[in-house]
Amino acid sequence: MDNALAEQHTLLMQAVATGDRRAFEQLYRLTSPHLFAVALRMLRHRAWAEEVLHDCFITVWSKAETYNDALSSPMTWLTHIVRNRCIDWLRSGQARATHVEEEYTDQLVIADSDEPNGWYDESQAERLRHCLGHLSNDQRQSISLAYYQGMSHGDIADWLQQPVGSVKSWIRRAMDHLRECVGL
Repeated sequence: MDNALAEQHTLLMQAVATGDRRAFEQLYRLTSPHLFAVALRMLRHRAWAEEVLHDCFITVWSKAETYNDALSSPMTWLTHIVRNRCIDWLRSGQARATHVEEEYTDQLVIADSDEPNGWYDESQAERLRHCLGHLSNDQRQSISLAYYQGMSHGDIADWLQQPVGSVKSWIRRAMDHLRECVGL
């Protein structure tokens, strides 16, 4: 994550801790797409992810004063709240009792307007899925967090509770494998 953005998040968290509603709104706008993606990836249902994200931001509003920038970046703190809330949701009976509205799919979605542009090739997408399937769990998870969630190496290391050097190695090896496997 960009240092300027991390500093902006920290300043917003400090303002939210004092009850600044505009700072909270700005923090929501800056972080909710990433946090929603995390929730959606874990829960695999759009409605559940929306519900959990809503609950998480209520928690952020009420517990912002407990955030300590010496311990973690704001995105790491927020991501841990979402992750823990998703785990709680899955463990509770809510997940089983809730009617499934829309199932999340990990597949690449093609808009009708994309195919004429020529950027999407079904055989190439299938080859990439096949290649991703041959990565180790650590490599696949690191690549997913980096490229699907937009997390930095440091954030991934915090998330996986692994050394940054290991995360960098996993991503580098995974990228080498994918380049060779896909044929780029």
